Amino acid sequence: MSQRGFIQAGGVLGFCAILVFAGAPQTVPKIDWPVHDESRPLPPVVDPGPAGPPVPAPPGAVVLFDGKDLSAWSDGKGNPAKWKVEGGYMEVAAKAGSIQTRRGFGDGHLHVEWAAPAVVQGEGQGRGNSGVFLMNHYEVQILDSYGSKTYADGMAAALYGQHPPLVNACRRPGEWQTYDIVFRAPRFGAEKKLVSPAIVTVFHNGLVVHNNAVLTGPTAHKLRPPYIPHADKLPITLQDHGNPVRFRNIWIREL
Repeated sequence: MSQRGFIQAGGVLGFCAILVFAGAPQTVPKIDWPVHDESRPLPPVVDPGPAGPPVPAPPGAVVLFDGKDLSAWSDGKGNPAKWKVEGGYMEVAAKAGSIQTRRGFGDGHLHVEWAAPAVVQGEGQGRGNSGVFLMNHYEVQILDSYGSKTYADGMAAALYGQHPPLVNACRRPGEWQTYDIVFRAPRFGAEKKLVSPAIVTVFHNGLVVHNNAVLTGPTAHKLRPPYIPHADKLPITLQDHGNPVRFRNIWIREL
């Protein structure tokens, strides 16, 4: 199957994953491994094949970046985003800070295409580091994990600090990669108590790397904090971690 076929299939399968959320777990799972444990096994490496062209946004999707401008994004204070836009992509600009959508989102299928710098600098967490934060709280890690090692719960496509991906599906530095993220937001009751935790399915370059993974709470560095009640819809954030990571063709289907 072509890369485009994988992505389109991933979108359908992701939507099917949402359909089973009616039976979503009501309790927070226990993770046996300490956060960022260097001895935690790394997943097997799988070659996802070559990158294909950008995947068109399907009908009904909200286009967040079409390669032209950052009008859908702002900095953390609501000011215009200051990342570089050229050649149909945006790139993290030095000291510009993270950016977030002006709109808030909850349940959805988020499509993100990204590329780590072609010129490799640094190692581990210092190599092509960024992240996609759902609702400003729940991160799918972006990292150049092609032939590079770091702690398993912090590699590319990890649900940061909690769940490593099932496989390492990274392409070479500089090549375009895709995330299709199917996200079910946590539910909080009238007394602001957790009713059901967040659930995430992720396709990395068309390969399933998380299948209805249950989050223990917000993702964090060296911590696994508990859930904190928040709004039903919050912005999506792209992280500035000091590396010139590129992004293109970002859209979301609300579910």
